[in-house]
Amino acid sequence: MSQIWIENGLFVTMDDSNPSFKGHMVVTNDRITYLGTESPQQLEGSVQKVDGNRMVFMPGLINTHGHAAMSLLRGYSDDQNLQVWLEQKMWPMEGKYVDQDTRAGSALAIVEMLRTGTTAFVDMYDRMDQVAQMVLQGGIRGILTRGVIGLCPQDVQEAKLVEAIAFARDWNGKADGRITTMISPHAPYTCPPAYIERFVQAAHDYDLPLHTHMSETLAEVEQNVKDYGVRPVEHLDRLGFFSRPALVAHAVHLHDSEIELLAAKGVSVSHNPVSNLKLASGIARVPELLRAGVTVSLGTDSVASNNNLDLFEEIRFAALLHKGVSGDPTAIPAMEALKLATVYGAKAIWQQDHIGSLREGMKADFIAIDLEQPHFYPKTDIISHLVYSGSGRDVKHVWIDGRQVVRNGECTLLDEEKIRYEAQASFERLLQA
Repeated sequence: MSQIWIENGLFVTMDDSNPSFKGHMVVTNDRITYLGTESPQQLEGSVQKVDGNRMVFMPGLINTHGHAAMSLLRGYSDDQNLQVWLEQKMWPMEGKYVDQDTRAGSALAIVEMLRTGTTAFVDMYDRMDQVAQMVLQGGIRGILTRGVIGLCPQDVQEAKLVEAIAFARDWNGKADGRITTMISPHAPYTCPPAYIERFVQAAHDYDLPLHTHMSETLAEVEQNVKDYGVRPVEHLDRLGFFSRPALVAHAVHLHDSEIELLAAKGVSVSHNPVSNLKLASGIARVPELLRAGVTVSLGTDSVASNNNLDLFEEIRFAALLHKGVSGDPTAIPAMEALKLATVYGAKAIWQQDHIGSLREGMKADFIAIDLEQPHFYPKTDIISHLVYSGSGRDVKHVWIDGRQVVRNGECTLLDEEKIRYEAQASFERLLQA
């Protein structure tokens, strides 16, 4: 049995009734076993004590949509609309990927996420066994899925579906439960209807959730109406997509009736504000989604369209953006913005009973932020400071499953210098291939 006692820290619990307090936390193995203002009772055995002074401890952040291996393409193509960016820049380069490139890109992304306070991430890509191996090695929590584009001959479609099912079946629950899996047709505009129905059936067969891109751009929505006579939400509903637990990325262009349908079906939305702004895709109707009862979380998308994985930046954008476009400064308060990346993020990936908040019995996924910096002074409202002043660069330590994976800003399980070198080498090979 291993125990960690964090003494005299400032804890942000995400509990509305007691959002922050000065006190103590005890972690036993992979769980929080004590959290309170008083010192814990006598602890048995060896205990690692951590001086919590000058730090704030909070739940690890949860990134609910991304493509980790695309970190190799950071800065390769900027300032393009989505379809040009995808079809003329991203897809040709991604077509050159080999296993080593996926592994190198995923490792680079995991280092960046860990160092900026993300402890769990959703990833949709191919060669997912390479991503899973890096999750296994890096100590992070991954919700992984083999994303499938169906714009290919039928035999290739079949092979991709078989691969997606095999990955989801074989990796679900691995890494002591840190890895869970989903089934993911890439998007309604990249997968024929009958093909999507086969993914839905596979999700039923293996009792897995579904994930897809949906209503990211107005052009996508208009094309869906042209091709199928309905908008993407109704289209996916007709195909049975929402008969399974479902997480959709973006959901930028929605009518009121579509929001009502998503709420009625229990569909969660991953809001990707920075990527949507950079690609000029639009601004999701997050306040309306939240009022309707839809679970909204935050995602970065890939760094090729962001261009970083700092979820604190997404939190701040979510808080500010919806104030600006609505004219309502109360649209997304600071605490609500923080919940998007913690409590709601956990709910979006069906893990709210284990992660996303600090309380006794929860998994010990938490981060420590260095408070002794000018932008955290004067000491007024810590929630406000985290949302409006903080960034991932403030993260000092990270624990996942009670194991310290970042210490003093450096990953403990990954060779960062080697990862940076291999990522650069992979990018240069892609340019020359």
